[in-house]
Amino acid sequence: MTRRAPGLLAILRIIGLVVVGLAVGIIGSFLQATREIVTMPWGQLVVPWGMIAVVVTVIIVIRGGAWLVRSRTGGWAVFAGWLVATIVMSAESPSGDLAISGGGRQMTYLLGGVILGAAAATFPISGRSSHTISGERSPAFESQT
Repeated sequence: MTRRAPGLLAILRIIGLVVVGLAVGIIGSFLQATREIVTMPWGQLVVPWGMIAVVVTVIIVIRGGAWLVRSRTGGWAVFAGWLVATIVMSAESPSGDLAISGGGRQMTYLLGGVILGAAAATFPISGRSSHTISGERSPAFESQT
């Protein structure tokens, strides 16, 4: 079985998914800092809803990219774009500004996003079988041939 070179449409999809990842990373870098402070009888409770929303969005967009291309490559393209944008936004600008500072919430966003994003990009696409067990052909493989 020989593999064909990817077509122009596939390459454009991958480039588009990298751009989507860049956009999610830039927007998420600012949105992750939002939080809600709730006053409770015993004190204040800080709910980091921005961080949670962005990490969930990153996972959904990564899985959507993988589904769109029907390959893990789509998920990795989105993840790479998000990662590049997030790293750039966490670096100090020449004027000394930061979009992602060094607090605990921000470190949770960075590490959680990297771990969960890499996991989401690594999961196989549902309905595809990359191997067979004991020489039997899977139903998903049967429908592709």
